[in-house]
Amino acid sequence: MIKRSFLGFVTPKLKHNIVPGPVQELPVPSKVTLLLKEPQNGGNASSLKAGDTVRTGQRLFASPDSAEYVISSVTGTISDVAPYMDSYGRKYAAVTIETGGQDDWEDEFNKEPSLDTALKFFEYAPGNPSFRPFADPEKTIRTIVINGMDQDLLITANQYVVQNEAADIKEGVKALEKITGADRIVITVPENLVQQANTTGAELKTLSTTYPDSLPHMIMKNMLGQVVSAGDTPEDTGVVFINAEAASAIGAAFETGRLRVTKIVTVVGKDGNTTNIRTRIGTPLRDILQACNVSINERDRLILGGPMRGTATYSEDLAIGPDTDGIVVQDEANSSQVTDYPCINCGECVRICPVKIPVNMLVRFLEARLYEDAASMYDMECCIECGLCSYACISRIPIFQYIKLGKYELSLTETAEAANE
Repeated sequence: MIKRSFLGFVTPKLKHNIVPGPVQELPVPSKVTLLLKEPQNGGNASSLKAGDTVRTGQRLFASPDSAEYVISSVTGTISDVAPYMDSYGRKYAAVTIETGGQDDWEDEFNKEPSLDTALKFFEYAPGNPSFRPFADPEKTIRTIVINGMDQDLLITANQYVVQNEAADIKEGVKALEKITGADRIVITVPENLVQQANTTGAELKTLSTTYPDSLPHMIMKNMLGQVVSAGDTPEDTGVVFINAEAASAIGAAFETGRLRVTKIVTVVGKDGNTTNIRTRIGTPLRDILQACNVSINERDRLILGGPMRGTATYSEDLAIGPDTDGIVVQDEANSSQVTDYPCINCGECVRICPVKIPVNMLVRFLEARLYEDAASMYDMECCIECGLCSYACISRIPIFQYIKLGKYELSLTETAEAANE
């Protein structure tokens, strides 16, 4: 539900879907593609090669001395290992696996909850949790927040998990306590899921359904009473966020002895109707869209994620990852096209910004690629990446994408300067 402003006097309010639909189970695809991060030490991108056989749940390493890995979601034979670069220039090896018959499970997983086990097996779990902050001697993590609300509009994957997999989340909470030693584990859910969340054993916090109150920085401020400083992350203040699906996957793994290799994804068709599906990580988008009877025409928009924070992609052959919560398809005629029209200083972006950044000034510096000035003068690093500025922009400037690019480019500059010191 969207309430738009009238003559700019009322801030637009966007509401989350709060009633997740049932999940459609997809069969094992004929192939999957897993994206393996390229080692940062400059070594070979992958020691894997075509013809290698793999088992379901097996760790596939970038190189013998690398900590980077993916978990094979199928049993089969590697048919291709190709370089892949994402929209920000980050390099991966795209490992394509032709699936065989039934799953032959790898038995390497250790059912004893420990930080070492979590680092070895859950960095590629559904929901893409990271346990590296707990291994960082410079960080002291005291609180874990399990986010049971999805972080974009129309998406209901995590809400479905809370509604239907509360028992697995409960096991996940127990495992997280042993793995991390955290003093406090909180679960945040909308009011309609309070009953299920109460059974998980975590401290319960009820979230507003108004977007973007489900984003980590907003939860930190509104639920935990902590404000994350500009340029910092919640981990810097002692808080780690994982989503409900990740908590459920961790609990199920220790309960069954098998890693979860499927992902729940909300598919939003051109008509706005949503379908929740469960499929293997690495499934091509084409297979998912066909199962949901969603067709793609030339110049339609295909988005990984949700309508506010998602990233447009160019091919149905790309695959979902462990962090893909949604797929949105927009008809060309109904897509909001971006422009190079200049800012008219209407102030809508400033009015709607939840952290009150002077977006109208910030975007001018980002367009000129003056990223350091954008950060130091106009609070670029305070942005929580909700996408409301782009939604409200009358000139249709892709402000959200400018900000994400600016942050990434600035991080590259800072990394290079630190390496030269």
